[in-house]
Amino acid sequence: MKTNRMNICCLILCLCLSALSASAQTAQEVAKKAYRSTVLLVMEDSNRQPLSLGSGFFIGDGEIASNFHVIKGAAGGYAKLIGEEKKYDIEGITAIDLQRDLVVLKTSSVGSQALPIGNSDAVEVGETVYVVGNPEGLEGTFSQGIISSIRDIDADKILQITAPISPGSSGGPVLNARGEVIGVSFATFKVGQNLNFAIPSRYLKTLVANLESSALAPQVKPLAQTKIEKPQKSIVADLGGRIAEGVIGQSFMWDEYSGGYLSFTISNHLNQPVTNVKYIIVFYGVNGDVVDSFDGEFFDMDGKIPAGLGKRITSRSGYVRPQVDDSVRRLTAKVEIRILNFEIVHEAP
Repeated sequence: MKTNRMNICCLILCLCLSALSASAQTAQEVAKKAYRSTVLLVMEDSNRQPLSLGSGFFIGDGEIASNFHVIKGAAGGYAKLIGEEKKYDIEGITAIDLQRDLVVLKTSSVGSQALPIGNSDAVEVGETVYVVGNPEGLEGTFSQGIISSIRDIDADKILQITAPISPGSSGGPVLNARGEVIGVSFATFKVGQNLNFAIPSRYLKTLVANLESSALAPQVKPLAQTKIEKPQKSIVADLGGRIAEGVIGQSFMWDEYSGGYLSFTISNHLNQPVTNVKYIIVFYGVNGDVVDSFDGEFFDMDGKIPAGLGKRITSRSGYVRPQVDDSVRRLTAKVEIRILNFEIVHEAP
């Protein structure tokens, strides 16, 4: 009788171990499945000019999850599956959680494969994770790391991971060893090493559940017509990460008669210094079309901009003549200074 019990216990243990090994996947298997559902997001302004790059992933037929800050301020855009050329127009927004920096987008894709959403409450420090995204536009970058901490941000939680995240990775899936989404990439600290963060999937699961429980069909709100009210609290702000509206380009001047120099001011409204500011100056004609642009390669900017101050940026030596019409040269048409990215300098108190 005792022998039979031991045999039954051994059989149960073997079955449990077999089930666990069957559910776990190799890194290659996780990557292969993730690539079928992860997209590059290209967001555009009202003139169909690129505004930002980001990542996202299908959670349903034609529905893509991403970070809200990826699509903020965009009038349109498209999604493209990793490794494919076909573009899917973004039709609008079906759900938003501003406090957790999450958004669900509706696209023209049909028959898209969704990634399963896992249980982020079950993750543990030291657990292996995988991140898929498009850092700096490098499409389909797959990296591995671990959960290095689970941090409390007021009443919310975030996952700290060692898998690399860079601009362009935001909105991409963070996957466990079973290929389930347990987080959404959203922030990194450039000072330090491997200090990267993800929104736990529990918040995305709640957002999707509320969408599905609605008696009415999900309402698709066009990007350009969606009125967004800034929340009083948000994970992004509380974490102290990059807040784009805190660094502003202004006071543009182009003086044709003193050597053709372009100049403008970058103002830092944050409470910490910033450096490595990336920007582009866009010239619009009288009909609203983009007629020329200059990026940071035309300008000299060394050092950092202290908190609460500004710095005047001037074009490098040499005559600069924008390829624009006379109305822009007289500065009667729109000139836009876009701040694309910057690095916060974390100084010791």
